[in-house]
Amino acid sequence: MADLVRRRLKLVVGVTALAELVVFALVAAWIGIGWTILATMATSALGFVLLARQGTRALADLRERARSRRSPGVELGNAGLVAAGGLLMVLPGFIGDLVGLLCLLPFTRGLVRRALGGLVLSRLPDRMRGPVHVSSTRTAGVGERPAPHGTPLVIEGEVLRDADGRPAT
Repeated sequence: MADLVRRRLKLVVGVTALAELVVFALVAAWIGIGWTILATMATSALGFVLLARQGTRALADLRERARSRRSPGVELGNAGLVAAGGLLMVLPGFIGDLVGLLCLLPFTRGLVRRALGGLVLSRLPDRMRGPVHVSSTRTAGVGERPAPHGTPLVIEGEVLRDADGRPAT
């Protein structure tokens, strides 16, 4: 399993580096190598500024949550996205700068959080996902009379796992 993850990570890093080089070459051909290097340095500087501003705000939100003894929830996710976005903005590359900017700006951070949450949730096995809430309406079958009001609804089923997640015996 770890070997598969390592291979996939190497593949993603390699494809991303290749894509960054291609975009860099295309931008250099379009505006010139000097302007491209200057733009790369400018986006890195912008990344430092945004990281400092948004990082301070995210840490202040986390401190406020800790002080009031509330769960960090979204604020913890925001702090992680700000850190990842700042790293992507500081590293050279236009694709990373774009993704980092999406992570750093408050009005696009929610979109990134939902996209990452959906991606992670889709990759989890069913048993590791959160509880599934099901609502049901029982109707009378053919030849049955409906149950009178106040009669408890009985749903027949089978226990697959106990409360601790172990298989039921």
